[in-house]
Amino acid sequence: MSLEENVWKVCSTCRKPLEFGKTYYACSVSTCNRKRTGLFFCSVECFEAHVPELRHRDAWAEQNRAPTREEWEKEQAQAATEDQSSEGAPAQQTAPEVRRRIVPAADDADLPRDVLVVVSKLKAYVRARSGMNTSDNVVGILSDHLRRLCDEAIRSAARDGRKTVMERDFREDSR
Repeated sequence: MSLEENVWKVCSTCRKPLEFGKTYYACSVSTCNRKRTGLFFCSVECFEAHVPELRHRDAWAEQNRAPTREEWEKEQAQAATEDQSSEGAPAQQTAPEVRRRIVPAADDADLPRDVLVVVSKLKAYVRARSGMNTSDNVVGILSDHLRRLCDEAIRSAARDGRKTVMERDFREDSR
């Protein structure tokens, strides 16, 4: 069987062949998953190249498995039969398979390195609590500590399948 006979689709970014039964990635944005549009990617890198091009604000790659040749031919025959018959019964729905959600990791270089605390409030708290002054160098270290806490809370929310970081993601007992 030649390569052309085993090709289901091609990658929407690099045009590499996607073979029957192999893993591919789809964009989570509904406009990229319409029948007529149908964007398919061979790798997360190809998906990531597509995101800024279409200006997605919140998108992730969904890992899928291409149908086998037999499944594809059956699906095509069924679609042709439905098109010919206006009174045809609707296609039977199979149980959806669980999909992995792959969120592109931001490079640390791309992340903002701003101060995450209100410096005047921090200094006022330390002074009221202890009568001590606060060095300006403390603010960067404290911001780094907050970033680490936020990163762990983000991972906790992702493990729970949520797109919102909540109070419970910061609790010690939830880790």
